[in-house]
Formats: sequence, C-alpha cells, structure tokens
Amino acid sequence: MTNPTKTPTSEIPAPEAAGPQQAILAGGCFWCTEAVMQNVRGVQKVESGYIGGHTPHPDYRSVCSGTTGHAEAVRVTFDPGQVSYRDLLGLFFATHDPTSLNRQGADVGTQYRSAVFPTTPQQEREVREVMADLDAQGVFGKPIVTTIEPATEFHVAEDYHQNYYADNSRQPYCVAVIAPKVAKLRQHYADKLNA
Repeated sequence: MTNPTKTPTSEIPAPEAAGPQQAILAGGCFWCTEAVMQNVRGVQKVESGYIGGHTPHPDYRSVCSGTTGHAEAVRVTFDPGQVSYRDLLGLFFATHDPTSLNRQGADVGTQYRSAVFPTTPQQEREVREVMADLDAQGVFGKPIVTTIEPATEFHVAEDYHQNYYADNSRQPYCVAVIAPKVAKLRQHYADKLNA
C-alpha cells in the first residue's frame, strides 16, 4: 500500500530543462539584430528568418512585398547559465527603436515591425515585465509599440542572409545602419559581450 502523504514520483513536476534555450526577436532588418546578438556572451547561434505570417513557404522577395504577414526576425540559441533571456531583451530594446510602428529607419512595412515571439509562458511574462518597466521609466520618451506574438513556425532565411554583417561589413547599408548599432552595443554593454 502506498503512503497517501507522499506524491507519486510521476506527478512531481519536472524542473525546466537545463541546456540551451531560444529567443525569437524582430527588430526591423534581421541583419541588424543578428549582428547585435552574435556579439553577446552565451549566445551559441543566431539564425535570420521569417515568422508571424500566413504564407506557408515565405522567401525574402515575398516577405519584402509586405503581403505575407511575416516579420524579419532572428532565432537566438543561448546558454541561460551565461546570459539570461531578460538580458537579451534588454540588449534587443536598446539597439532598435521599439516606439516606431512597422518601421526601423528607412525600412518601412509590417515585415520590419518590432516584435517578440516568446517560446514559453515564462518568456512571455518576462517580456511583459521588461516592457512595462521601460515604459514606466520613460526610457524612450514615447510608448513602446513592440508586439508580443505567438511563436509560430520559424522559417530560416536564405543562406546569403546568414552571418550577413560579418560577411558584408563594408557594404553601404552595413556601414550606415548596422555598424552604429554594433558600436553602441560595444560602448554601453561591454560586460555582456564576447572578448
């Protein structure tokens, strides 16, 4: 006979799995967000891609048309023992404009929206807390318009979009738009970055 005061082993909730986790973030052009996240200590992999739309097999041309509903985004695989999801959110919000609706600089359209796609209920709670805290502090001087959307299927972008800034750092867009974001990251968040 079992002891009624003990919980059967099968009913004990398992702790959250240790090991790598993923964050999915959209901050305008995915080349920019990828370049920022690749510098962060504890980030193991960054993939550029498309998420949040209604077209089954999006590609760059269709997403750029603004008709698929997808956002350009990155999927960040990270070690939570080295960098927390909350820290990644802090860097994400600090390196793009979360107060511009459906645009970042000259890039305009829903495909360039600021959005977070939480992969767990805990991530969703943290996103809401971080956004509420930033708004309460008036960090940006305007309300944050970043959307929190379901983490639907992530479509990895074409090969030439991967590692874009590292491979094309002299290209005019990279010099004008991405390099200043990376410089800001290095200036203000050196303690979070790879040596």
